[in-house]
Amino acid sequence: MTVVPHDTAHSALGRRCGLAFTLIELLVVIAIIAILAALLLPGLSKAKAQALSVACLNNLKQLQVCCHLYALDHNDLLPPNNFVYDVNTGQPSVGFSTNVTWCPGLAPYDATSANIERGLLFPYNRSVAIYHCPADKSTVRTTNGIQLPNLRTRSYNMSQSINGLPIAPELYILPPSFQKESSIDNPSPSQLFVFIDVHEDGILDSLFGILPPGWAPMFGMAEIWWDLPANRHGQGCSFSFADGHVEHWRWTAPKVFKEIGQDIAGDGDMKDFRRVQAGVRPETRSF
Repeated sequence: MTVVPHDTAHSALGRRCGLAFTLIELLVVIAIIAILAALLLPGLSKAKAQALSVACLNNLKQLQVCCHLYALDHNDLLPPNNFVYDVNTGQPSVGFSTNVTWCPGLAPYDATSANIERGLLFPYNRSVAIYHCPADKSTVRTTNGIQLPNLRTRSYNMSQSINGLPIAPELYILPPSFQKESSIDNPSPSQLFVFIDVHEDGILDSLFGILPPGWAPMFGMAEIWWDLPANRHGQGCSFSFADGHVEHWRWTAPKVFKEIGQDIAGDGDMKDFRRVQAGVRPETRSF
């Protein structure tokens, strides 16, 4: 057995004790970490929000590619946009089909991706994820209002300007639409939006409707939001356009859902309404 001299043992113990943190030093370190976290978290949150916005735009880009591929395979015909829900009857609107459309189903109630997979665009990209905005945290609910934990499967609608005619020609009392991709001229393909991110509290069927330019005075209708765009990614909304590009628009006024078919809330909201309205086919009928 080796005997350690007293002075040597005391010196070693002192060195070991000198390596420990005091309570004050620990508190200082914790305070510094808290300050650094406070400085970094806003930047991380902003980066995460930006990543979600980019992912949303990529989803819309993929859907737009599917739309173009469909037209190539069907002699220039744009994908049918034939599922419109009648809020008065609780059933699909008369003259529209639940089976022959780009994507059937009611977003708040679709607990599975079955309706997406029945849609005409699904064969062109078999990823159900591209139908859902990653920033959309709304969940599925039952028809009697029970909220379920699973996220919805769809956040996007297709514009009424894309082959949105009823099947029965005599029922043509709806806004005008383009049936062929090559016929898109007013607005131009770079201005005509195709897919749009829809407000989670207002999305229902898969067609996005808005009064076209010239419609309200012709029919004596009030200008209202038939459907409300999303208010995500920094008070904005994502769009795809007929020429293939995608954009994120920031709103002048926040989009707060009140009801389906809600009034335009002030000058800022009207400016946003006009901006969206300019991206659909205008009323051109003569009587």
